[in-house]
Amino acid sequence: MTSNASLNIVTTLAVKSHNTPDEKRRPDKSEIDLVTVGDYTIGRLTFEPGWRWSECIKPVAGTESCQNNHVGYCVAGTLEVRLNSGETATITAGDSYTIPPGHDAHVVGDEKFVGLEFLSAASFAKGD
Repeated sequence: MTSNASLNIVTTLAVKSHNTPDEKRRPDKSEIDLVTVGDYTIGRLTFEPGWRWSECIKPVAGTESCQNNHVGYCVAGTLEVRLNSGETATITAGDSYTIPPGHDAHVVGDEKFVGLEFLSAASFAKGD
């Protein structure tokens, strides 16, 4: 059976605040606040200056690089992403983004990165 989320059909009216999330994850220099509305899990990711996936999330994920697919929107700060292929991109406030599996990333500068994630939030920074 196919879920409504995979069909992108919304069947319920739901509102939740990331200020009182359903789940909190707190790896090093990270705050991941998750809410589930209908069939969708949306994450607010906050990374402190000095955050780097390979240092802060890799110990939780247990993989050499991030294997999540990301679709999101940057609210604040700057994140630099480097794919295993060497391709790089910089995400700043106001940018929407997609990131394929096989990457590392780090916060640039002295401002927190705050992003909203719509695709991989349920599995990001979650151990087995």
